[in-house]
Amino acid sequence: MSRQAVGAIVYKDSQFLLVHKKQIITKSGPEKITGEWDFIKGGIEAIDESPQHAILRELKEETGTSHFLIKKQFDEKICFDFPEKIKEKIGFESQQTTMFLVEHTGSTKDLLPADEEITELQYFTEEEVMSRLTHDETRSFFSRHLSQLSTK
Repeated sequence: MSRQAVGAIVYKDSQFLLVHKKQIITKSGPEKITGEWDFIKGGIEAIDESPQHAILRELKEETGTSHFLIKKQFDEKICFDFPEKIKEKIGFESQQTTMFLVEHTGSTKDLLPADEEITELQYFTEEEVMSRLTHDETRSFFSRHLSQLSTK
């Protein structure tokens, strides 16, 4: 079974927001992982009316604020298979993530993760993002779509 998810490339001025995750949610509850840097992402839940609704909910959960403006929904999705040991723990074989370009319209002082998975929220330059992102699929997506990101 494939997990349907959403993700956001969040920007403010010419920097991009990454989250540092220290745990994943498994069928048996939260589990600690080696820290990883990623864009805000999360599963689409039954309560979500649409992928847009899901990403706004995830943004609020992972940043503690709702000062965001969806600028674009990308046609391409980030698709990958989970490693065997993760598949068993979370109950999904793969994930398809609908990605959005989102502008942060509030203050960076308002960023406070409301989700225990997140230990840190930080803005980075384009070059820093490329070196920090943990997952190859996400790094490739960011690289391919960078030219489309009108963040000025």
